[in-house]
Amino acid sequence: MDTKYMQSFVAVVEAGSFAEAARRLDLTSAAIAARIKALENDLGVTLVQRSGRSVKPTESGIRILEGAKAVMRDIRDLRAMATGGDQLGEFRIGCFISALTSVLPPLLKRVYALYPGTSIFVTPGASVDLCSKVASGELDAAIVVEPQFAVPKNCDWQPLMEEPLVVIAHSSLKDQSAHHLLETQPFIRYDRNIHGGQLAERYLRDHQLHPKQRLEINGIQPIAALVHEGLGVSLIPDWSAMWQSLSIARIPLPGRAPVRRNGLIWNRQGHHAKMASLIHHEAKDIFVAPAE
Repeated sequence: MDTKYMQSFVAVVEAGSFAEAARRLDLTSAAIAARIKALENDLGVTLVQRSGRSVKPTESGIRILEGAKAVMRDIRDLRAMATGGDQLGEFRIGCFISALTSVLPPLLKRVYALYPGTSIFVTPGASVDLCSKVASGELDAAIVVEPQFAVPKNCDWQPLMEEPLVVIAHSSLKDQSAHHLLETQPFIRYDRNIHGGQLAERYLRDHQLHPKQRLEINGIQPIAALVHEGLGVSLIPDWSAMWQSLSIARIPLPGRAPVRRNGLIWNRQGHHAKMASLIHHEAKDIFVAPAE
């Protein structure tokens, strides 16, 4: 059985289409379809089925999916050990979207400076999904927003950063108070399906603030870009390092602001647990402020 066929099957299921899987693997859709067909012929079952423009796994496909993912992980580990001489193999880390350009780069810089032979595979995604993948062993660790549920018993979670909620507005509005801006300016709402947006919604409700919503969107950086264009104000976790080059004023909330905490979750029972602990140590050294 050619492992490339298995790789294509996993990619199609994760992407939901032949076209997107082909883009991710830098192949043609026809090549992806041929690989899937060859794997189906080898196994004697149908693995995927078309539903409009999307592709979904059949019952047989669902049954082998996790096993196929495990095989691909083992192959990546073997390849890393063979080519890099790293006895740990490939370390798989997840990262929530907003942290890809702020938290991850300085952390990887430190890790590679200390452990240059380390092979790392990064998976972006939503914090809830990344936590689930760490618990199942699909990922060794992940940078996530603090879980709002009980952390699985086989995992550790440690906070690294606290981000207070702040109002952001175009720099021309910098002299106005946070609550005045929320009540008078068009409001760009942070998606209420995620933790940061829920914190903001709770704050508005507790302080009886009723902003005039213009739109709701997921993503701190897109919100910052919209505020930069003067399209409204927003209430989001403070990631001011991400918008230093934009025409944005950061207006603190009165009193003690709610905070969003980000941190690292890792599988303490995985064979990469030692490396995860080392990465946590380095992340803590970078991001956790020393106690006064």
